[in-house]
Amino acid sequence: MIGIIGGSGLDNPDILTDPRDEVIGTKWGEPHSPIRIGKISGVETALVSRHGRSHTVPPTFVNNRAHIRALAELGCTAILATTAVGSLREDIGRGDLVVLDQFIDFARLRPLTFFEEFPPGEVKHTPMAEPFDADLRAILIQGCREAGFRHHSKGTVVTIEGPRFSTRAESMMFRSWGADVINMSVAPECALANEAGIPYAAVAMSTDYDCWKTDEEPVSWEAVLEVFGSNVGKVTELLKAAIPRIG
Repeated sequence: MIGIIGGSGLDNPDILTDPRDEVIGTKWGEPHSPIRIGKISGVETALVSRHGRSHTVPPTFVNNRAHIRALAELGCTAILATTAVGSLREDIGRGDLVVLDQFIDFARLRPLTFFEEFPPGEVKHTPMAEPFDADLRAILIQGCREAGFRHHSKGTVVTIEGPRFSTRAESMMFRSWGADVINMSVAPECALANEAGIPYAAVAMSTDYDCWKTDEEPVSWEAVLEVFGSNVGKVTELLKAAIPRIG
């Protein structure tokens, strides 16, 4: 089974055939909405709506541990995540896809780990040098190339706490750090998947230029939804092409 974590603009689980809903309880609670289980090109797939299907859960309060643990308990062998991002680079335009390869965690209030204590003799410090799975990334990149989507084969995302957007000073700082895009969701989700031993990759869609670009209007939620809504078909097409190659 392959897991999908759908972010802003991909909260509707209608991309699955033969769907059914399951409520999965974990030590960390339940996902915010039932997990929709179905098939994509014959491959069993489980879709989690990150913010709930009606997008009612702010980024800080997303139960990332419940989402990752529920997918693990369902037997998912890989996770593909989608996310809307702001661009911190001139060459990453609106509607571009970015196959992420690094993250910077600038969130401050979220549970970061499954390991709240170490069992005797079992110290757990998960390597995170390459947090996104190389094989899954290669599949996503190949899918972008075959579909002719404008894309970037790598990118560093900085995750901020939200729900507010950045100040211009923060946006400029993140650019100076070497971040390419910005969002409110990939950390600690990616780190938790690594702790759970599930290969994880994320495709990001650029919807705006945050607020560093002074010749553009600063980002607004309405603008994010407009760009993502007009381009979401690219993300679903990519997922539908990628999942059979994984499964």
